[in-house]
Amino acid sequence: MEAEIPNRRFSIGLTGGIGSGKSLVADLLAARGAAIIDTDVIAHQLTAAGGAAMAAIREAFGDAVVAADGALNRAAMRERVFADPDARRRLESILHPMIGREAGQAAERAENAPYRVFVVPLLAESGRWKDRVDRILVVDCPEALQVERVMRRNQLSAGQVEAIMAAQASRAQRLALADDVIVNDGGLAEVEAAADRLHAAYLALAAKKHLGQGPGRL
Repeated sequence: MEAEIPNRRFSIGLTGGIGSGKSLVADLLAARGAAIIDTDVIAHQLTAAGGAAMAAIREAFGDAVVAADGALNRAAMRERVFADPDARRRLESILHPMIGREAGQAAERAENAPYRVFVVPLLAESGRWKDRVDRILVVDCPEALQVERVMRRNQLSAGQVEAIMAAQASRAQRLALADDVIVNDGGLAEVEAAADRLHAAYLALAAKKHLGQGPGRL
């Protein structure tokens, strides 16, 4: 995502590996008043039937990656990009600028929220997010738990999930970027408590930034 993200308001970049619980944490912060800008949701909208990216994707990859209803055939595209790094780069060159523009517009619309959370599954791989947000929040869990969750949720084999994980940044790489970490390896109560703690801290930091005192530290 190369488009610039307005940074007048306090912003969090939220990431984590597949199956880590990013959506859960985003939902918990949204329930507490944060504005959520989910780049995965934006990507799905762009690649739905009639989505703004579909014409360019069809031109670049042909009808084999387009479903009967005109939406992206995700299984076919997933197989294509995992087998061909050049195909992955072509797809990213189509989607990332569009996602960036949509995210920027969503950020402008969220100016009245106390703070904004950009949910970016591939934040560690995308680069430059340290310059676009005030803090990076990583949702973390053991890799074996990721595999178990995604197998159950997506009806994929262990090998398929492990291939997806291998194409992402490693757990260590994500944690190296983190300003804040929520460990999601237990029950919901623990995650809710962590969300409460961080929400209170983010409100305080957002107030400092609004007063021109900088986001500061927790």
